[in-house]
Amino acid sequence: MSSNEHSENNGWINSVVQQYERPLVRYAAQITGDLERGRDVAQDTFLRLCKQDRQQLDGHLVEWLYTVCRNRALDVRRKESRMKTMTAEQTSFQEDRDANQVEAAERQDTTTRVLEFVDKLTENQREVVRLKFQHGLSYKEIAAVTELSVSNVGYLIHTAIKKLRAELGVTM
Repeated sequence: MSSNEHSENNGWINSVVQQYERPLVRYAAQITGDLERGRDVAQDTFLRLCKQDRQQLDGHLVEWLYTVCRNRALDVRRKESRMKTMTAEQTSFQEDRDANQVEAAERQDTTTRVLEFVDKLTENQREVVRLKFQHGLSYKEIAAVTELSVSNVGYLIHTAIKKLRAELGVTM
């Protein structure tokens, strides 16, 4: 790679980090339950991006970023759950602390009432709703990230919105 190509690649990676760092941190924090772990997962995602061939990602960058981030966050969550040997009181305190960190990050984007409702959704519904409305991914991109069909993504979002409207008393 020439120094000019290397410089171009660094510029591209910097622009990707600028554009996607905050949403990926928030997404990873939602999965791991902890803002700091979310930051670590996003950083790891960008490190993996540095090793990728930019041309292979052309047209699929968003799906690649969210897929790598999701898989890494799920790995972290699984590892954390295997390693936890806390008492019930410690666990409750830790969960409260972690939930507060995630809620603080989410409050920037939506109202508390809607977030409380979203947290009541099934895990699949929660994930697709957040990818759609907080991260702006298309149904096709969400399907690629979650390994669900596009029609399943649409159904999950449709039923979640229907529940939200009922919860908020919104009639159409």
